[in-house]
Amino acid sequence: MSTLENLISDIQANIPKHKVAYPETPTFVQEDQDVLAAFKRRVGNAGGTIFEVSNIEEAQAIAKEKYAEAKVICSASDEWLGNKPINADTDPRTMEDVDVAIVRSDLGIAEMGMVWLTEERLKVISLAFLCQHLIVLLDPKNITHNMHTAYQKVNLDKDNYGCFVMGPSATADIGAVLIHGAQGPRSLTVFLLAENK
Repeated sequence: MSTLENLISDIQANIPKHKVAYPETPTFVQEDQDVLAAFKRRVGNAGGTIFEVSNIEEAQAIAKEKYAEAKVICSASDEWLGNKPINADTDPRTMEDVDVAIVRSDLGIAEMGMVWLTEERLKVISLAFLCQHLIVLLDPKNITHNMHTAYQKVNLDKDNYGCFVMGPSATADIGAVLIHGAQGPRSLTVFLLAENK
């Protein structure tokens, strides 16, 4: 028997016979925290902008003014029509010319001002990272307190890919000068808007 086989045999022989429950992790929730106010503040701290809107048309009007120069608009959300089509079979490399990308997020995290993006919502993962400007639609009722509560809401078994995004891409490696858009979107805009299902 080889060393590897001995090792595997020893591990199998010592696996506990009964299931052991994972230790309970506290959520560290501050009950009096205003999660919406905290989320707005943290999105701003990370270099993003946030707007509360009552309908998709209001969001589109703000985006049209904010990104007046944009020519290629790609929306992974059925709520917002872009001029570049996208579906699950789209070649990820074709996202390189996208000026503005729109995606719906299922979760915002107040503690960090982050949003959770999944492959299902993005349709093509590269959309969120090759675009020049990223717009995220988020239902305000889907904002949670912190990473502890967020991990109770994300479905890591179901989603093939998921990623927390905080602010636009940024670096200050060279001369301690802050640059946005170094490895990803130059701006992040979050529209707080209830999802119509």
